[in-house]
Amino acid sequence: MNNSSTSISGTKKQRLLSIDALRGFDMIWILGAEGIFAALFTLTGINFFSHAAGQMLHSPWHGFTAYDLIFPLFIFLSGVSLGIAGKPMTSYPVEQRQQKIKHAFKRLFLLITLGVLYNHGWGTGIPADLDSVRFASVLGRIGIAWFVAALIVWFVSIRMQWLIAATLLLGYWLLLGFVDIGGYGAGNYSSTGSLNVWFDQTLLPGATYKNLPLDPEGLLSNLSSIVNALLGVFVGRHIIQHQNNAKRLLRDLVGFGSLLLVLGYIWGLVLPINKTLWTSSFTLVTCGYSVLLLSLFYWLIDVLKIQRWAVFFAVIGTNSIIVYLGTSILNWQYTAQSLFGGFIIATPISWQPLLQVILLVLIQWSLLFWLYRRKIFIKV
Repeated sequence: MNNSSTSISGTKKQRLLSIDALRGFDMIWILGAEGIFAALFTLTGINFFSHAAGQMLHSPWHGFTAYDLIFPLFIFLSGVSLGIAGKPMTSYPVEQRQQKIKHAFKRLFLLITLGVLYNHGWGTGIPADLDSVRFASVLGRIGIAWFVAALIVWFVSIRMQWLIAATLLLGYWLLLGFVDIGGYGAGNYSSTGSLNVWFDQTLLPGATYKNLPLDPEGLLSNLSSIVNALLGVFVGRHIIQHQNNAKRLLRDLVGFGSLLLVLGYIWGLVLPINKTLWTSSFTLVTCGYSVLLLSLFYWLIDVLKIQRWAVFFAVIGTNSIIVYLGTSILNWQYTAQSLFGGFIIATPISWQPLLQVILLVLIQWSLLFWLYRRKIFIKV
């Protein structure tokens, strides 16, 4: 989801290939590639692949897995793009300011709407039963995080931006740890007793995910997810400021990412690392890994210029909204089975799960490559 008006067009802007490639690397796991490790374990019996397959599942509650990073990494990268392109509102011509604000609201509305569509729309059908509609969504959270971060970048000084990020993290921790409303909260970090449950049951319209007491994209946890975008802004801005000194930039990025990881895991000793609650410790840990991954991709692609492999992921990353919506709207498993089912069945049984994963991803990638070659990028 690139930071530009809704359009289907070729891009004229100079882009960092590393950012598009990392975005594509992030998204490929929801195309079906997360099944590759289980398939490799079936084929080889090597225990490493069994452990890696476990990392392709969300944590049951407290804790952290690699699969938990997919969502916050995407928010972080949207912040990086904002940090690269965004400037104080006073830097823009007067006639452009209103246009940018209008676009921000439009983008927020579109992402929330597309999130409802991803959740399969109007509950029981048209006419809509609003009580059965799940308004909270992954796309909605991305929209909210980007929207708030954009307003902060446009209207607040850089020093104040850092202060806001720290205040959001500390304030959210204090809310969860010490505030009690109706018997919820005050240090209760469970799925039924946390303060988030009260907010979702009392203030969140429509239905929650699977009608659970707490929605994983619920109201209160938006506070800390905004910081994922803000930290991305800080990194993107630093990249622009020091892109002519790659050695210093990489040293700064690795140091910053490592610091975030250390602080996040230390904080996790008193505030559990939890994706559903999106705790402040979870924010720091995910941002730490996000910065380190970006450092690796930037070093390989934009510094060492080892780029051919990166195009494979950039094909996915430049049309990320198509990738995400397609996983909900289209039945890619059925398509892959229809096209290659006979071929897969003809292969040895131990090879079949791996071939299913590869062909499933390849079908989706081929469509995205067709768009990429024609410079068709669907943006919000």
